[in-house]
Amino acid sequence: MTETETIAYDVVVLGAGPVGENVADRTRAAGLSTAVVESELVGGECSYWACMPSKALLRPAIARADARRVPGLGQSVQGPLDAAAVLAHRDYETSHWKDDGQVQWLEGVGADLYRGQGRLTGPRTVRVGDTVLTARHAVAVCTGSRAALPDLPGLADITPWTSREATSSQSVPGRLVVVGGGVVAVEMATAWQALGSRVTLLVRGKGLLPRMEPFAGELVAEALSEAGADVRTGTSVASVARADDGSVVVTTEGGERIETDEILFATGRAPRTDDIGLDTVGLEPGSWLDVDDSLRVTGTDWLYAVGDVNHRALLTHQGKYQARIAGAAIAARASGVPLLETDPWGAHAATADHHAVPQVVFTDPEAASVGLSLAEAEQAGHRVRAVDVDLASVAGAGLYADGYKGRARMVVDLEEEIVRGVTLVGPGVGELIHSATIAVAGRVPVSRLWHAVPSYPTISEVWLRLLEAYRG
Repeated sequence: MTETETIAYDVVVLGAGPVGENVADRTRAAGLSTAVVESELVGGECSYWACMPSKALLRPAIARADARRVPGLGQSVQGPLDAAAVLAHRDYETSHWKDDGQVQWLEGVGADLYRGQGRLTGPRTVRVGDTVLTARHAVAVCTGSRAALPDLPGLADITPWTSREATSSQSVPGRLVVVGGGVVAVEMATAWQALGSRVTLLVRGKGLLPRMEPFAGELVAEALSEAGADVRTGTSVASVARADDGSVVVTTEGGERIETDEILFATGRAPRTDDIGLDTVGLEPGSWLDVDDSLRVTGTDWLYAVGDVNHRALLTHQGKYQARIAGAAIAARASGVPLLETDPWGAHAATADHHAVPQVVFTDPEAASVGLSLAEAEQAGHRVRAVDVDLASVAGAGLYADGYKGRARMVVDLEEEIVRGVTLVGPGVGELIHSATIAVAGRVPVSRLWHAVPSYPTISEVWLRLLEAYRG
């Protein structure tokens, strides 16, 4: 019979992805002893199956598209991508799915790593194998999310791609069906189309990127179609089956049959909370966890849920932001601070999750947004006005690419005279969104933005065009 070992820490972190790593970094910086539990690879989804590999696949596609639009250069880059080289670089960026470097970093901040499935067994207690970890101050759940697959006839028999397979495949499928219209769907459609797949995109809704301004999805869909992808909106999958030759047969609800070599379902995410012992502390296994702005789980004084698991913003950069807030809150409470800075924009409040969440979709063209869309602002009860500018009218855009196509929208609160949201679509706009994030998060008055002079000739001059259009 194996003897159980019990070890006490100030903080126990479940999950060693970017979020868990940052919680550990902040609590260790505050002098708290910290244990981190990881069942897979240290570095998490972002490092091995999401952000890093997907951008490694996308970067050559975007760079080639940009180069083709530059006079004097375009004719030199008309050939296909070197798929083997792209996949090899992707493998390099994922450290070949080995986490030695990330383990070294975690140990460098002074956190103790425990490998295995961590499960709560009661308040402030986590079991990993034959080891029981107790937390004097906090347990932070940072286990992230996984791809959610639909309940579809035949799905269990075909081994479909999810985001993990789409970012880690060692070969380029001749034909690829992508089901979904969100970020993962459009990014992977862009990447694999560029690498040589014949991509068919099946979208149940009316358009792509439904959480952004409508024009974002329209411009991305147009570009995908021009690149050779078959984009079909208003199309739902009824069933899938594996054919004798190994291909997948997709049947739509309209009765159409589509044959493909691989099928990617990018139809949503689910929290990875089904096997971490939530039931032992009165919470529902497999559920998203409700939190306050200090990321503490509702109804508890010791349990924190940080990153995807709280469903506030399923983005790595927002999860890391939350981790900094949670780490500061845990440290403050551990030191006996009687009143945390939980006012809006305080040190212990994840206020940006409500007001200034930025996102970049790395398609061609890129789509980037922060804050509220026009529809969201109106639904929230704000009296707003949307100002639109054709990005092709900006001098820097014409220099960036011949025939530049793009659009920008600024949503202005008419009562407070601040920017509630910004959406940019066009080549290279991903590098512009942080200036918009500062404007939204900082609640910078429009009158003050007028004095933030953009350099000429850059695409950033779109700010001047937006402000001019707003002033009339």
